[in-house]
Amino acid sequence: MLETTTDRVPRPPSATAAPVRRRIVRGRTDDPAWVRPVLVLVLAASAVLYLSDLGASGWANDFYAAAVQSGTKSWTAFFFGSSEWGNVITVDKPPAALWVMALSGRIFGFSSWSMLAPQALMGVASVWLLYAAVRRWSGPAAGLAAAALLAVTPVAVLMFRFNNPDALLVLLMIAAAYCVVRALDAAASRAGTGWLALAGVALGFAFLTKTLQSFLVLPALALVYLVCAPTGVRRRIGQLLVGGLALVISAGWYIVATMLWPADSRPYIGGSGDNTELGLAFGYNGLDRVVSGGGNGPGVGMGGGGFGGEAGLTRLFNDQMGTQIAWFLPAALIALVAGVWITRRAPRTDRTRAALILWGGWLLVTAGVFSYMEGIFHSYYNVALAPGVAAVLAVGGRELWRVRDQLVARVVLAGLVTVTAAVAWNLLGRAADWNAWLRWAVLGAAALSVLVLLVGVRLTRRVAVVGAAVGAVAVLAGPAAYAASTAGTPHNGSTPTAGPAGSSGFGGPGGGFLRRGEGSFPGGAAPGGTQAPGGTQAPGGTQAPGGTQAPGGTQAPGRAPQAPGGATQQPGQGSGPTFTRQGGGTNAALVALLAKTTTKWAAAANGSQSAAGLQLESDRAVIPIGGFSGGDPAPTLAQFTEWVEQGKIHYFIGGGTGDQGGPGGNRRGGSEISAWVAEHFTATTVGNQTVYDLTNPKA
Repeated sequence: MLETTTDRVPRPPSATAAPVRRRIVRGRTDDPAWVRPVLVLVLAASAVLYLSDLGASGWANDFYAAAVQSGTKSWTAFFFGSSEWGNVITVDKPPAALWVMALSGRIFGFSSWSMLAPQALMGVASVWLLYAAVRRWSGPAAGLAAAALLAVTPVAVLMFRFNNPDALLVLLMIAAAYCVVRALDAAASRAGTGWLALAGVALGFAFLTKTLQSFLVLPALALVYLVCAPTGVRRRIGQLLVGGLALVISAGWYIVATMLWPADSRPYIGGSGDNTELGLAFGYNGLDRVVSGGGNGPGVGMGGGGFGGEAGLTRLFNDQMGTQIAWFLPAALIALVAGVWITRRAPRTDRTRAALILWGGWLLVTAGVFSYMEGIFHSYYNVALAPGVAAVLAVGGRELWRVRDQLVARVVLAGLVTVTAAVAWNLLGRAADWNAWLRWAVLGAAALSVLVLLVGVRLTRRVAVVGAAVGAVAVLAGPAAYAASTAGTPHNGSTPTAGPAGSSGFGGPGGGFLRRGEGSFPGGAAPGGTQAPGGTQAPGGTQAPGGTQAPGGTQAPGRAPQAPGGATQQPGQGSGPTFTRQGGGTNAALVALLAKTTTKWAAAANGSQSAAGLQLESDRAVIPIGGFSGGDPAPTLAQFTEWVEQGKIHYFIGGGTGDQGGPGGNRRGGSEISAWVAEHFTATTVGNQTVYDLTNPKA
């Protein structure tokens, strides 16, 4: 007989429902009552930093934005990460980060906000996951400290609000570290092997996000398990092999798919030099980044001495890097040494020493590679270093606080505050006109904290806590102010920098760059028309009165023209090449012309930097001849002429990076196509831009 409503007997509430709800609200039962509210506060503050006024940056990096747009229009473009949905060439990175943003665009409609919101949410998830990983071995206070330090690191705020692949890269690397932490706790059971396999999966997809950079944390993850896991050596090695196999499968499936897919029916792998993902991973995105010179990818030859300052021990403190990552770096190194000394007699499986091996290995390997790599190195790469710095400082600081009854520990704690305040004093001084009072506030808070830590901690615990709180203010004030300024500043272009507008984003030893917001390439013009220092104009356009010029006459947005007498430009944009953008500064006549086309490709332009903005604004596919800097052999002259004869391309946009071959790239492909077009078609001018109508050849 079917049950009726009157037959039902009310079920008693689940025995686990109340505890689950209580744990969500209250947190762990063994945690102090303040832990969950502080965690919620840290995550909420992170969300505000990363999500507020997110659309102000427009398309952010046009190069990746155009690929996201393409992924919302074609599943083939989605799968390969094509620059346009005609699938001529991909971007110069694997497509995992593009998959996330393009899926958001397919669900919510393609826009600046739908593209950038996933990046911001990945930032909040990274802060939470770092808390969870550090908390597991070092307690809630250390976990919260690590989360807060990561949340306010300026380069992290920058990249969690931008559409470069680094946001997903950081999230996946932290996820891999968390899985290793869980694996070590369950090493003696099957669960340990499963967690290591998950760590391998996370690193595999990190490889599909930014290739070999994801492997910078691999030595630390393997070493901590091999040394500290509470099980036999053979089992440890076997479990690590399982994790390695999971990594290979998670990264390799995509590489195999691109190898098996017929090359003539998929886009050219941008930046690879040989049209393979392996060539891209180990060449332009791999060894070419570490060793100066060589390689086939676009931009090779513009190495560390230009973009990152001179390679060496002090690189991460120079004018390009310091304000991005150096705020906590010296203190983290001191805390690492102190933590290793405190745990020197601990057993092999000690969790605190395991934490120091894990996060310290992350810090040392990443900082070492970044300091000495001689290839292309941008300041925003340092976001991959931020979790290691934050975790090491939190774990080491917690150990020093635990033994604070000893004078040596108090002296080292005071030293951490002093060193961090000194670094903040130096870094804040690089933007001397920006909130000059803040330097003195940091100095005053540091002095008070040091006094209390050295003397007051011997009186009462309450006084000690006050000293620690004041020290936290001294440590966090400078980078938090920079983080807030970064969140309030729109950023565009391929090399954004964090901090207040007008602060030094380039320079330092071997730098030779302009300040942030004045975008240029070293010693000359940026591809596509951005003016270089000294007034040299890049191919593709003439200089507009008082402002930086985009290809062919388009004024780069976000930079106000200079006033008579040489007044400085209005700050607000990241450095590097900046071209047509959402919301203004676009060659409106050319965009309107392209928007009316019905051919497969509305136009072709030399280099992605010239093509991407036009594609984004016109919502029509534009071929980026030669890829990012015009150096890739795609399309070939034979392919291009065939498409023109078939009526698949309507216009050709003159100038751009491909016309000159791009820095270090293949100079022949783009210039051959430009010469052929000029020979067979008549040039016209649209909004000061040279345009050829490919449907109307010369007689």
